[in-house]
Amino acid sequence: MAASLLLDDLRAALGPDAVLTDPDLLRGYERDEADLCASGTPVVVTRPRSTEEVAAVVRAAGRYGVPVVPQGARTGLAGAANAVDGAVVLSTTAMDAILEIDPVSRIAVVQPGVVNAALTAAVAEHGLWYPPDPGSWESSTIGGNVATNAGGMCCVKYGVTTEYVLGLEVVLASGEVLRTGRRTAKGVAGYDLTRLFVGSEGTLGVITEVTVALRPAPAASLTLVAVFGSTGAAGEAVARIAAQGLSPSLLELLDRTHLVAIEAYRPMGLRTDAEALLLAAADTGPRAAEDLAELAAVCTAAGAEEVYAATDAAEAAALLQARRLAHPAMEKYAADTYPGGNGGLIIDDLAVPRGALAALLDGVARIAAECAVPIGVVGHAGDGNMHPNIVVDRNDPASLERGRRAFDEIMRLGLELGGTCTGEHGVGLLKREWLAREIGPVGVRVHQAIKSALDPAGLLNPGKVL
Repeated sequence: MAASLLLDDLRAALGPDAVLTDPDLLRGYERDEADLCASGTPVVVTRPRSTEEVAAVVRAAGRYGVPVVPQGARTGLAGAANAVDGAVVLSTTAMDAILEIDPVSRIAVVQPGVVNAALTAAVAEHGLWYPPDPGSWESSTIGGNVATNAGGMCCVKYGVTTEYVLGLEVVLASGEVLRTGRRTAKGVAGYDLTRLFVGSEGTLGVITEVTVALRPAPAASLTLVAVFGSTGAAGEAVARIAAQGLSPSLLELLDRTHLVAIEAYRPMGLRTDAEALLLAAADTGPRAAEDLAELAAVCTAAGAEEVYAATDAAEAAALLQARRLAHPAMEKYAADTYPGGNGGLIIDDLAVPRGALAALLDGVARIAAECAVPIGVVGHAGDGNMHPNIVVDRNDPASLERGRRAFDEIMRLGLELGGTCTGEHGVGLLKREWLAREIGPVGVRVHQAIKSALDPAGLLNPGKVL
């Protein structure tokens, strides 16, 4: 009876076209792209188009004690958008309007369903740039980027999503609408509630509007590739680059497993015999060529077997595209390793101090050997943010156990090296235990107190983060 009343309320508030109950459609909203994370079947999927409709969904769910799981494009890799049985899924993809672009204040105001690449293209018409560029930027949404505090390849120099979020509009668990932050270049009034919601993964409120800061659009970058005989040597090069005060606009690492996977997925002449490849870029300007030469010299001194610069913008774009193909290429690699739909990936996401990167990479190689599982490593080397991809056979309990053991050993190593359990993918379902270890009992209590204050019934994205 309660489910029927809930559906009636939702249809009255949103209209029947925005309330989905077909079982085949519901299955498509059960999970994000995180492999091997639990998910459930929602009772309904709603597709509100405005803040008022989001508030109506949250209030209706609250009346009947039904959980609400906010979702964007479901490109996440930690299970944060996974549904739970009987939940209302609140999809924000229909809220895809760019509401304002202000070239003078260098801000944009957008709804959460705006795709990252669409915002980038729109502001480029005004000579502006939105720097955060997660690997899924052509499909991931700004709301999801904010909810997970997404990173990207340019973040080594320009910072992650939180650096660009000036203000938010958020629907609270009560159905009330909260506005945080500012539109001004400066502002320090009150607690920084904006940053509280950035990275909260839908557990504290539903983001319905985002005010982001923009930068002047940069010219094309100069790009180089450095080839190494070991991942540890590549990690040492990253540490030296940081120690010498160099500021590349991009510094990415691909190990041999990823080079093989990408070349098999989309052949482009990558060095599949190399153990590691560093992809670096320097912003164009008076010092660009000099900066690139300094990066090349550091890589050579750290043991690079070969260093070469992209000859033109097309080659540079192809190298960047190779990096963006890492995830789908590894999905194919897993499928080829364990045919019949059995191949799966446990995708890690941890960050360590740059000086510890070589130790992390060597440690991952050791863990792969000890646990007898294939592990490919890719990531934002300039940030110390690595993504070990653990390849498992979904239908083999022994393979799954070895994969999970490798995952835990990598997490343990990362914390021992002074790192953090997630650099950009978020906690979701995948990292709850490791977040608790990282922040300690007092940190857990503070997190729980904030959650209880804003969502006393625990209905917003239950089971995620903590």
